[in-house]
Amino acid sequence: MTTAVDLRSDTVTRPTAAMREAGLRAEVGDDVMGDDPSVNALQARLAADLGFEAGLFLPSGTQSNLAALMAHCERGDEYLVGMDAHTYKYEGGGAAVLGSIQPQPIVQAEDGTLPLEKLASAVKPLGDPHYARTRLLALENTWHGRALPLAYLPEAAAFARSRGLVHHLDGARLFNAAIASGVAAREITRHFDSVSVCLSKGLGAPAGSVLVGSAEVIAKARRWRKVLGGGWRQAGLLAAMASHALDHHVERLAEDHRRARVLADALRRLPGVDVETPQTNLVFITVPADATAALASHLRTHGVLMAGSGPRLRLVTHLDIDDAGLARAIDAFTGFFAAR
Repeated sequence: MTTAVDLRSDTVTRPTAAMREAGLRAEVGDDVMGDDPSVNALQARLAADLGFEAGLFLPSGTQSNLAALMAHCERGDEYLVGMDAHTYKYEGGGAAVLGSIQPQPIVQAEDGTLPLEKLASAVKPLGDPHYARTRLLALENTWHGRALPLAYLPEAAAFARSRGLVHHLDGARLFNAAIASGVAAREITRHFDSVSVCLSKGLGAPAGSVLVGSAEVIAKARRWRKVLGGGWRQAGLLAAMASHALDHHVERLAEDHRRARVLADALRRLPGVDVETPQTNLVFITVPADATAALASHLRTHGVLMAGSGPRLRLVTHLDIDDAGLARAIDAFTGFFAAR
């Protein structure tokens, strides 16, 4: 049976044979008790690599971000966040529902930044009981596949410091941002007080994110992880696979970016398809509204999967899509639009 070319997300990647073998060989313990050596090694490694004191391995990026927000903020505090940011729009409202932390959404600029003048107007007067206390600024990198401009990062950090805010990064695709920007990931993370790094997207690990920050913040986040139901036991199996991904799958993200550009260039030639130039591994296209259902059906028939009901669609290249798979996808799209 031919494997489908799955463009729905980079979360669909399956662990490679070498990654599975790393999991099987992993030395494990009880991570809730802090004695899983493979987990401890992963946490220490990412913390050191990204310039922080400590790390915490969590089951998901959603829980990692939420644990960070709850570690930094108190009940009734507020965080500044992008209107289309994952921590605001796509994580079930967890900060408000479970953390009693009020989000203050800010409309993002086209490059994913939160304009400083909009942030300044959103910060609440200190000590005024009418308002929630503005406590934290949260950014996301990448955002819609766009790497935040490097020049913006120190500006946002300086703004946060000037207003007494802590600074968190949802770095779900941090390494994609680093590869696209041509810098080490540490050059991005050094501007933040905490960073959540997803290991199950482009890096291809089966599950898990690591939150890095100061020892104090991570100690608080560890408690919240337990409260949120994220205390796991012999998680070293997953940690070892994540460590393998860090060893072998970071530099190859450039191949996903290259394939995204090839896909975008091919789709740009099709009638009625508007294509946004990708920076990383996410390709956004807009197709005629009356074509989306038929397009999805046609693609499925040809072994190609995509997510969304359109007309703006997101296509994602990743570890499980090689050049042959990409060619199959392009042929399927081309066949559909040629017949219209």
